[in-house]
Amino acid sequence: MLEKILPKEIYNPLVERVSFNALNEIRIRADKPIVLSIGGQRFFLGEKGMTGNLKEAIIPSRVMIEDIVFRASECSIYSVNEQIKKGFIVTKGGIRIGLGGDMIEEKGQIKTMTNFSSINIRIPHEIKNCSLPVFAHILHDEHVHNTLILSPAGSGKTTFLRDFICQLSERNYAFNVLVLDERGELDIGKPGSIGNFSDKISFARKKVGFENGIRSLSPNLIVTDELGQEEDIEAVRYAVNCGVNILASAHCDSIESFQKKPSFSKIIEEKVFSRYVLLSMRNGPGTIEGVYNENFSRVTKY
Repeated sequence: MLEKILPKEIYNPLVERVSFNALNEIRIRADKPIVLSIGGQRFFLGEKGMTGNLKEAIIPSRVMIEDIVFRASECSIYSVNEQIKKGFIVTKGGIRIGLGGDMIEEKGQIKTMTNFSSINIRIPHEIKNCSLPVFAHILHDEHVHNTLILSPAGSGKTTFLRDFICQLSERNYAFNVLVLDERGELDIGKPGSIGNFSDKISFARKKVGFENGIRSLSPNLIVTDELGQEEDIEAVRYAVNCGVNILASAHCDSIESFQKKPSFSKIIEEKVFSRYVLLSMRNGPGTIEGVYNENFSRVTKY
């Protein structure tokens, strides 16, 4: 998909000189060097591939960035405006392009974004079996614990969720799984990428997705990414009260900092989640730092 949205000045050195297996992000900023995130490290992109020399870095223009956004929208900015209002575009294959530019508001509502000045292209990966080390701590006696995956941005939360869904399918746990893919990143478009027993609702707010999905698809398990807003938390509480299990993720760099987040205080007090899995970048994306129970006591050490 990248070949369809990137100009040849950027795409050619990427495809010829950079390993896509390790590439996590491409940050393209107007009149600044292109930065690659590879295995947790940062490099510039030059005409001969990745480099640590600023003088060799490719410096894109604002026009180039505008062109990338136009291509990513399949030549129709209007058709993806609902995504743009949230600050991103998702292409086929689950590639999310975060957008920087001018937000246009009208009567307190975001209408669109213009004058794009930077983009962050996040490359989705399948890391087979990455959830297996903690699989038995999340699935126990034919029961999926309500589980929250915690990590800083770009540390493998989405990859972990995707793999866990596939592990359930491969082991023939025929739970009805609802994948609530609000940002279009969980399903990367490959056959079986979200297992054989999954239904999907994409690009809906979690409140809408949870309520409609439970009513129409009767899931046993809902899997969703990046809880954060109060509305998201209330959607989780609604689902749990309906008897649906939850596997979700949230941004956080430690158990201690998570416990201090005001938006999560209610579900922490109510012990909605009985498992917390902490990931980090210590040994690359998806490093498992620990599994904790509802009282934040370690279930196992790593």
